[in-house]
Amino acid sequence: MSAPKSIELGLTIPLQRYLHIKTIPYGQEADRRFCWDLHVIALRERAGLLAVHCYTRYTFVLYDLNPLEWARLPDVFSDGLRRSLSAAGFPAKTAERLYNSEVPLFTRTHGRREVAFLNRAWEDVIAAELALDESSQSQPLLDQLVNAKLSRCAGVEGLGPAVKRLAETVCQI
Repeated sequence: MSAPKSIELGLTIPLQRYLHIKTIPYGQEADRRFCWDLHVIALRERAGLLAVHCYTRYTFVLYDLNPLEWARLPDVFSDGLRRSLSAAGFPAKTAERLYNSEVPLFTRTHGRREVAFLNRAWEDVIAAELALDESSQSQPLLDQLVNAKLSRCAGVEGLGPAVKRLAETVCQI
């Protein structure tokens, strides 16, 4: 399977508003393994990023982003993805297989089903908020708790942990 020319980062409407983005295209990538949906979340009154892989529902959280970090969201996303995958025990090349483009494309979110699973991931983050480490932007323990939980996702039928589904998906890319 060939990799896409660019990865798609679907921005929720609240994130579009937060970033003051008025016009954004629909996604063109049919293969959801190369798509992520991003959402601005409030944890302990700080704006953070919730990133959810559209195919597997693998989720990571970045806590308390400052305005300069929001302005360079693709780089912040890429760095957060690498840190999350590393903390989960994935090899360094995993991030490149999932995020192999020079410049990602900001798009609208990737569909109702994917957004529904993003909302479920957000609920799981809220339920595990006691694991939040206010001294760190990366949240490996919080990510681990959310990704180990049995859940449903858009790309694979049935219940399963997102971390396991992501590992299986990466082997297919």
